[in-house]
Amino acid sequence: MTKASIIYNPKAGNKKLSSAMDQIVARMLDAYDSVSLYETKKPGDGADYVRRLENKTDVVVTAGGDGTVNEIAGTLCALDNRPSLAVIPGGTCNDFSRAIGMAQHPLRAVEQIVRGKKKSIEVGCFENRYFLNFWGIGLITEVSSEIDPRKKASLGRLAYYISALQNLSNPKSFHLRLESEDRHFEGEAVMVIVGNGPFTGGVRAFFPRLDVGDGKLDVLIVKRTSLRFIWSWLHSKVYETFPVQEDNLIHFRTKKLRISADPEQLVDCDGERGQYTPAEVFVLPEHLDVLIGDLPN
Repeated sequence: MTKASIIYNPKAGNKKLSSAMDQIVARMLDAYDSVSLYETKKPGDGADYVRRLENKTDVVVTAGGDGTVNEIAGTLCALDNRPSLAVIPGGTCNDFSRAIGMAQHPLRAVEQIVRGKKKSIEVGCFENRYFLNFWGIGLITEVSSEIDPRKKASLGRLAYYISALQNLSNPKSFHLRLESEDRHFEGEAVMVIVGNGPFTGGVRAFFPRLDVGDGKLDVLIVKRTSLRFIWSWLHSKVYETFPVQEDNLIHFRTKKLRISADPEQLVDCDGERGQYTPAEVFVLPEHLDVLIGDLPN
């Protein structure tokens, strides 16, 4: 018997998700023998459900925004026996769902899920935390820290742009030391992004051609604020020439890196903050099986 378990956040930003849940469950029953629905009421509920479902389901479907996806996926990654992950996007930006090619309308996304196309993807790891999209310090942390949740709900990706512009005029630099098998760097910087997915804030911002199944992390060091780079990012055109050839930008790919900063920097790990550098960040290849949508060839 094949079993699917839907973990649903009714407070997700996309109202289409709530109105479509009955249809989603009915369509899932065409492909699975059993479909159970679990509704979250507060942060942590999704993680509790995942731990209870170990060895009891074939696929965990997360229905909600990026926060719900990150909580559920991070818990799955820590299990010894991991069911597959599927995503029905229901938030404002839906970065991971975009990375795996999911349609952004819930009912179209469930059609992709029942198709059953699967891919093993890598996951980033840092201090027993897992990330699907990005790990960052510096300007990216300042931007995400200052986004008003109310603006994010109403403005979406525009909220990220506004925050970025507000920080651009006075970015705080720090002394960075970065070591990896592929690159060493020591000097002043305003931002470091370690990417595991191509989308940030709903757009292909920093690593537009990144493949979630290639077994490596992309690293971008911004030594000084680049108006040209940020302007391209805000207009979603950076993908046309990436990697950008500028003296104050360093881009490389690696499996593991060690980072220290003076002063210590607050870390943003897929929107979760609270830990500081120094840090060791590495990739776990083919760590999570994911039901995917329509990825480019």
